[in-house]
Amino acid sequence: MTSRALRNLLSFGNPVVTIFSGSYCSRLYFHQTAVCKVAWQAKSGFKPSKVAVVTKTTRYEFEQQRYLYAGLSEEDLKQLLALKGSSYCGLLERHSIHTQNVTQIVDNLQREGVEVRVVKRGEYNEDTVRWADAIVSAGGDGTMLLVASKVFDKNKPVIGVNTDPERSEGHLCLPVRYTHAFSEALHKLRKGEFRWQWRQRIRMHLEGTGINPTPVDLHEQQLSLEQHNKAHRSSTECQHSMAPVYTTPNLLPVRGLNEIFIGESLSSRVKYKSFKPHLTLSLHRASYYEISIDDGPWEKQKSSGLSICTGTGSKAWSYNINKLVEQAVEDVLRIVTEAYNESLIFSPEENRLFFSVREPIVNRVFSNSRQRGFASKVCVRSRCWDACMVVDGGTSFEFNDGAIASISLHDEDLLKTVILED
Repeated sequence: MTSRALRNLLSFGNPVVTIFSGSYCSRLYFHQTAVCKVAWQAKSGFKPSKVAVVTKTTRYEFEQQRYLYAGLSEEDLKQLLALKGSSYCGLLERHSIHTQNVTQIVDNLQREGVEVRVVKRGEYNEDTVRWADAIVSAGGDGTMLLVASKVFDKNKPVIGVNTDPERSEGHLCLPVRYTHAFSEALHKLRKGEFRWQWRQRIRMHLEGTGINPTPVDLHEQQLSLEQHNKAHRSSTECQHSMAPVYTTPNLLPVRGLNEIFIGESLSSRVKYKSFKPHLTLSLHRASYYEISIDDGPWEKQKSSGLSICTGTGSKAWSYNINKLVEQAVEDVLRIVTEAYNESLIFSPEENRLFFSVREPIVNRVFSNSRQRGFASKVCVRSRCWDACMVVDGGTSFEFNDGAIASISLHDEDLLKTVILED
């Protein structure tokens, strides 16, 4: 079988997925925007007058804030990090490298007469987006995903710079060499020596019960299991008796650049009291939902959760969920494995989604006619008890019994980025 024939065989079509995960109907809509399949050469130079530089929270800053908040000294921080096997000096060195690269970005922009506003990721909001002509994400892919989630204008560019490439992949950022040569990247941008790329993104609507449209930032809060549970609701007791019912689709205030994941949340564990009064056992619970692909028939499913990605996200979590590993397929030729894995990746500009059902449970009650595939629409009805919908691994929405999600793409949600040759 040729690679082309195998690739065609493994192309899963272009379905719409609808997922239901609750008792009373609550709906979530995911939409992906249409766009041409190529990146366009810039017709003129890019010369913004106002640029927001959004910086990541380094591991040193995170640890420092956490322990100083508890009233501990810097010396205490050193000792606690040593107990965990972490190097205080190492964290401080990485923080210094990141800070120096941020300074380089700011200095180069200011030398070009650009007004610059430096914003920490925890302070980044819609006001910053409205103020800026363009936004520079100074960090890794996680910072880029956060920055992109709040940009709703498809003509406002977002440019990622990996400020610590030795410790971060930065697939969504400029090539690594521009980390230390941002002046060269800026020169190419001003002369028009680059291409524009509009990356597809996912918009989400929620309706029904079992939802809370208020987002929780998982990255900033670093929530424990119990904290994550409390962040989505003020009290468990009044959840069912006082929960609002959204009778019309409610557009969520973020856009997904990589993927959407739906499943039981970090805090969703089945708790059993043991024979010892002080001991509670926590067991994993599968996610229960109903799914409809491209307005097809409904199917009850149980699994470890559902992933729906864009072309940008097809190289990330979705790829690792679905890829074949040579050790597990020793009887499959290497070329077949490579061709299959290649079929999982598609262009960030393609107007389609890719869904993945993680570890489906199939028995007399639950089925799984399609574990993965392409779609233009995804709907999910929740039958979960303590679930969430997580956008790009960083923003979480409550998604419990009675919630319905609809997922799709829209042209106005496209993210404008740049492509520079390495």
